[in-house]
Amino acid sequence: MMIRRLVFFLPLVLTAQDWKYYAGSPGGQKYSSLKQITRANAGSLKMAWSFHTSDVSDGKEFPVRSAFEATPLMVDGVLYFPTPFNRLIALDAESGKQLWSFDPKLDRKVSRNLFIHRGVSYWTDGKQKRIYYGTLDGELFGIDASSGEPVPSFGDKGKVDLKAGMMPPGARGYGMTSPPVIYKNLIICGSIVPDGEPVGPSGDVRAFDALTGKLVWRFHTVARPGEFGNDTWEGESWKDRGGTNVWSIMSVDEERGLVFLPLTSPSTDMYGGDRKGANLFGDSLVALDAATGKRIWHFQTVHHNIWDYDLPAQPVLVDVRKEGKLIPAVAQVTKTGFTFLFERATGKPIFEIKETKVPPSLVPGEAAFPTQPIPVKPPPFARQSMLPSELTTIPESRDFCAKLVEGAVYGSLYTPIGEKPTVLFPGTNGGTNWGGASYDPETRTLYVNSHDNGMIPRMVKRPEGAIIPYRTQSAPYGRFWDKNLYPCQQPPWGHLTAIDLDKGEFRWRIVLGEFDELTAKGIPKTGTSNLGGSLVTAGGVLFIAATNDSRFRAFDKDTGKELWVTRLPASGHANPMTFLGKSGKQFVVIAAGGGNKYNTTFADELIAYTLP
Repeated sequence: MMIRRLVFFLPLVLTAQDWKYYAGSPGGQKYSSLKQITRANAGSLKMAWSFHTSDVSDGKEFPVRSAFEATPLMVDGVLYFPTPFNRLIALDAESGKQLWSFDPKLDRKVSRNLFIHRGVSYWTDGKQKRIYYGTLDGELFGIDASSGEPVPSFGDKGKVDLKAGMMPPGARGYGMTSPPVIYKNLIICGSIVPDGEPVGPSGDVRAFDALTGKLVWRFHTVARPGEFGNDTWEGESWKDRGGTNVWSIMSVDEERGLVFLPLTSPSTDMYGGDRKGANLFGDSLVALDAATGKRIWHFQTVHHNIWDYDLPAQPVLVDVRKEGKLIPAVAQVTKTGFTFLFERATGKPIFEIKETKVPPSLVPGEAAFPTQPIPVKPPPFARQSMLPSELTTIPESRDFCAKLVEGAVYGSLYTPIGEKPTVLFPGTNGGTNWGGASYDPETRTLYVNSHDNGMIPRMVKRPEGAIIPYRTQSAPYGRFWDKNLYPCQQPPWGHLTAIDLDKGEFRWRIVLGEFDELTAKGIPKTGTSNLGGSLVTAGGVLFIAATNDSRFRAFDKDTGKELWVTRLPASGHANPMTFLGKSGKQFVVIAAGGGNKYNTTFADELIAYTLP
């Protein structure tokens, strides 16, 4: 009997040891079947080790700041992760000791949005083991997972120039900040491209052969003449159009051979008078045949986007029980605060989505789309409007915010930005952002963190002969907040929400994060800005850093009760991961880098926690 029990349990342990995908699975669930850390003992977690990358920028030595947003992989006892300077590092997972590093020699003098990278991908054919990742300089590397050396047979001595064939005359700024996805022997790549000019690098999604680096297929994210969707672009406005890229993370349904693309807005992202029409496949969730790149289905979440409401988050493969039937589905959370749910194979909505009439634009030359899709369920998890009576009562902010809104228009979701300042929710960072959602298959619950940072832009006419006639101008501190980053509406300002996917309803919802100085004054926890997502485990625990208060927290996944909190050296704007070490201990790992757009505290630490 003893032998039979060992034979039964051993495979369950082995399958849970590694974290071979960015989100723990190709479908983006951010779920682990490990249950050593539980509701009962999570409060005892202690730091096991920390590792300093030394790759950090506060914007003084180099032209831009850094954001350490990486989530490591763990394969065969080794952690693999990229730094903000795009170096690839391998650590012993148990001790945190460096095994090797690879430096792609990123040009650190080039001006960029941020020094940033979120993760890498692992591939094996049973003999060779490789790490694939792209860089801010637009190069795709194939690296031997054992030695850290480029694989000579991949591309040109270990790398592929991703910019080739993607750059119209005068275009620049092509790279990758998120991991590619793997389907069999294909490396499927998105990109980061500028969104501030109408003409720019192509946002097309491509697949490369894992062995040779040769191009296998290319999907046109801006529909070309003769292709489905080209008639959603007025005239030749499709031609050399920038944006419409996948800068976030894609997901793969290996069983059905599908890859899901969360696409962004065509450029420019806040004026569309030169691209009238719905603009497919901008801001669409697109399902492709992963082997060929052929479109299977799509759904456009925002028509003719003029708010920068792109799809920032990885689609999540989920199951939904409806009318007694278990439906394989895909969930897409958005900056706008909506959760869209579709049948995975067909794209049929799980809950009704209504095309809803929205206001027209008053800006000359602009043509806002007359309707936008609004899901009936689940309810929005982020603020979508504000009344004048909801102006902040925080004494430090009240006067500044009252002056900021003088003469402003209070808009609702999808109110086009006008020539007067327009108060809009959510802002350009959401809602939710690239951290996305985690999914618990035991209860079919989706967990999503969000913040309520609004915006108050206005359209400003450009001089005669400008490439586009209007551009946006933002508030003094870039968003609808004051110099302390206190939002101008009454709190709470950040939430963590558990969504019952079967019912399309909230299970629970809590305020996430705090400003220490406000808490010290007796103000109830307000919630904060947050970037990065959550991790849910079979042990009943949900882990999340994300908040702009330098905290890493654990919650009861069923109730939202806080089980554990620790202070980080800087805010952990990254997704956590977990694995089982060779010692048999479960570890939880988070990157703490701060920086990004929300604070001036910078760090370079990868930190692992375990039970004592």
